Amino acid sequence: MASAASALFATALVMALMLAGSSICHAARFLAESTSAATPAAVPAVPAVPAAAALPPLPAVTVPPMPTVTAVPTATLPPMPTVPTVPNAALPPMPAVPAVPKVTLPPVPAVPKVTLPPMPSIPGVPKPFLAPPPSA
Repeated sequence: MASAASALFATALVMALMLAGSSICHAARFLAESTSAATPAAVPAVPAVPAAAALPPLPAVTVPPMPTVTAVPTATLPPMPTVPTVPNAALPPMPAVPAVPKVTLPPVPAVPKVTLPPMPSIPGVPKPFLAPPPSA
């Protein structure tokens, strides 16, 4: 129940934001088109970006030379042993699967039609109704 209420609240919030955003957009466009542009003197000047301070030079660092990597010696591998072959043996014949006997099922009895008593109306409880068919 809480999940359904939360989802409903989230949907309502999104719809409200969409409606509010669209009306603000139209209002802003209308205001921009209807009013004259403001004079440039009324807008304060943007301050200039300060110049970057020069960094002191970095001292030169000598790096020791890279040691040479010793080569990996090539080794000869022994030959791969051969896989023994499996002798071709005669297998016994596959036993026959017995057939499933054909069985006829009895007919399923029909469920008798039962009329239900009318539903009592309870005041204060909305009565469910069918939605109208869609117009094609």
